[in-house]
Amino acid sequence: MPSAVYVLAAGIFAMVTSEFAVAGLMPQLAAGLGVDVARIGYLITVFAVAMAVGGPVLTLALLRIRPKAALMVVFAVFLAGNVLAALATTYSVLVVARVISGVASQAFFGIAISLCGQLVDERVRGRAIGVAMNGLMLGTLLGLPLATFAGGHYGWRAAFWTITLLTVLAALLTQFQVRDPGQAERRKADFSVFRRPKLLLALVSSTLIIGATFSAFSFFTPILTEVSGFSPDTVPVLLLGYGAATVVGNSIVGRLADRHTVPALVAGTLLNAVFLTGFALFTDLPAAALAFMLAIGLAGVTMNPAMAVRVQRAGNTSPLVNTVHSSFITLGVMIGSFAGACLIEPYGLRAPIVLGAAMAVAAVVTILPAFGRRAAQPAVEVCCASTAG
Repeated sequence: MPSAVYVLAAGIFAMVTSEFAVAGLMPQLAAGLGVDVARIGYLITVFAVAMAVGGPVLTLALLRIRPKAALMVVFAVFLAGNVLAALATTYSVLVVARVISGVASQAFFGIAISLCGQLVDERVRGRAIGVAMNGLMLGTLLGLPLATFAGGHYGWRAAFWTITLLTVLAALLTQFQVRDPGQAERRKADFSVFRRPKLLLALVSSTLIIGATFSAFSFFTPILTEVSGFSPDTVPVLLLGYGAATVVGNSIVGRLADRHTVPALVAGTLLNAVFLTGFALFTDLPAAALAFMLAIGLAGVTMNPAMAVRVQRAGNTSPLVNTVHSSFITLGVMIGSFAGACLIEPYGLRAPIVLGAAMAVAAVVTILPAFGRRAAQPAVEVCCASTAG
């Protein structure tokens, strides 16, 4: 595997650490900016909306330059957003900073995943994407605790300065270790690809797969403390275990994504539906709740490499397609967390988990047509061979 793929993972790690930082710094940010915690919570939503809407726009603006140069521009924009956040003295300035960082983060994902597909042979594309996406998993496992530790001990500004340092290091590694492909694709904005039904179905599948997991993940802390009975001091350790499970699951799916793309998606998403159902049924049993939570880590967001390969085959490997795919994934996060939150008051904390299981089943339904096309392909080839004979 080219070293550049691991460097791209480092860049993704920096982006994800910034994305999750606010969740771990809510009390400090509220006190430092003189606003309530609810308004700080809106910063998470602002970041997500900026990713979903602004990311493709920035990617579109960078389509005509080579991938490495595009990455360096994105690093500069992302760096500006984090420096502005570290220096912010008012809530409004921090909102602007989070918008800038969110736009750059989504663009980086799309360009980096596209570049992964160009740097390696098509036969190991899924594995390369899996390696790069480990930056996302490690961001969940290590990035959030790192930002929370820095903010808790040295103030919330220190967390953003830490992310700034990570960004500079990732940018330097990219500058010296990542090369442009020999025949880098300089694409014009080809919007016609988004008229392909199989691509649109793949995008919907990704939204549902990620939404299913985040409808539960977004509420792990209150579920584990208020329903399962774990102490608040134990929850960070449990979430660390969940993060470790995502790293393991992502590595497994990355190895299956090239040759078994659709079967891996069907099997993984079905398993996630089963695990979410078990989590909903046995949430009040601590041991069972923990086991199912870790299992969700193995089979939830870890579908990313197979999802990316499916989208690239249904569309193409351009940065625009990959960034739009990332936006649909972000849409899944927003739908899962928002809909889950709406269900808690009338139905309780188990309701978001049940919603997640239902979304996982719906995701399988959207994947099955691709499974049918895959099975029909050999038959077409045999028919053509017989006609030729």
